[in-house]
Amino acid sequence: MSDKARWAVLGAGVITGDFLAALPHAEHGVLHAVGARDGIRAREFADRYGAAVAGTYDEVLARDDVDAVYIGTVHTTHAELAHAALDAGKAVLCEKPLGISVAETEAVLAHAARVGLPVVEAFKYRFGPFAEQLRRLVSSGAIGELRSVDSTLGFAADAHDGRLFDPATAGGAILDVGCYPASLAVGLAAWAGIDHPPVIVDADGVVGAVDEQARATVAFGGFEARIATAITADLPRRAVVRAAEGVLEIENVWGSRVVSTADAVLRRPDGTVERIHTQTSSPMAVEADATILALRDGRPEAPEMPWAQTRTTARLLEDWRAAIG
Repeated sequence: MSDKARWAVLGAGVITGDFLAALPHAEHGVLHAVGARDGIRAREFADRYGAAVAGTYDEVLARDDVDAVYIGTVHTTHAELAHAALDAGKAVLCEKPLGISVAETEAVLAHAARVGLPVVEAFKYRFGPFAEQLRRLVSSGAIGELRSVDSTLGFAADAHDGRLFDPATAGGAILDVGCYPASLAVGLAAWAGIDHPPVIVDADGVVGAVDEQARATVAFGGFEARIATAITADLPRRAVVRAAEGVLEIENVWGSRVVSTADAVLRRPDGTVERIHTQTSSPMAVEADATILALRDGRPEAPEMPWAQTRTTARLLEDWRAAIG
């Protein structure tokens, strides 16, 4: 590997464009290649973002001068492309969800373990200064025993067509954006040392061709998560974490693709208020760097999104989808 790792992106859609806009802010990698199903589309994308190489997925993965790949395609192709990248000896940063089922997710992680290469599920809110501060607050016991979290993420799509509303591409709210509050609940439980698996206590939603809106109450033993998502309704981007020694309110817990969140308010039982502020970062650049650092260190996992949490989140998403039919 050269001083900076050479990235290839697989997919030439909107989210891949956001990743490529962020990549110049990364410390440990640069864009080298663009792969797409259509080689002409790949070349157009490569020209727009300054990639030296373009081609089909197979052509890009066959190259020896690619160290890592970012997968930004539709959900149903994530696992297939991750397997192909691992077979080609590349580290993998894959948009969420890594797989559309527990079985797909487990198969990719098992493959990565066999070949000793990193696979990182790209939950961007997990990366950067605020995410590190949140982990410290919970894992250190600074807010006491966790009791509950309420978190939501949803938007009203402009049109009810395309991949979001297509069962053939695993459309629906839960896999597209509900994975965020689900993964936050999983992370909070893990950081607090709670070893109870998540159990869905109650769930409902609005289901057409796909799940358009969904809500669930999830129990991790005595810790309860109330989560909601939608692709046909705007929902707050906030999280409220209730613990024995305070209530943590995070107004924009997910940040954006451009900048991480930086602010939260901690309300103590005695009425005092602590304002938490961190530096911001380009979260997609930070997750790219986390992948390359794992590759250089010979680690298959990034600590920001360890495999145990990827597995638990996949199980929770599968159970949530089943619970609302």
